[in-house]
Amino acid sequence: MIIKNIYYGKAFIKRLKSLPPEVIKTVLEKEKLFRMNPLHSSFRLNQLYSTLRGAWSISISSNYRIIFERQANGDILFASIGRYDLYKNW
Repeated sequence: MIIKNIYYGKAFIKRLKSLPPEVIKTVLEKEKLFRMNPLHSSFRLNQLYSTLRGAWSISISSNYRIIFERQANGDILFASIGRYDLYKNW
């Protein structure tokens, strides 16, 4: 997977701002790694199904994940971020 650009959805930005500062710091570090190596094993990359069909998730820590969508042109849209049960409330 080659990443051209990463864009941030409104829900992602809103949820990111509500996270504790130490989690935000981890998110920024993981985003840099994601840009360099989106298939890094620490992300535990998962394709999502059911109502999230077409979306993917990566792990940021043992408690947090990012849900994103791959665009046809290679861009990534970070759609949301939150605790591991995030996808259940999509």
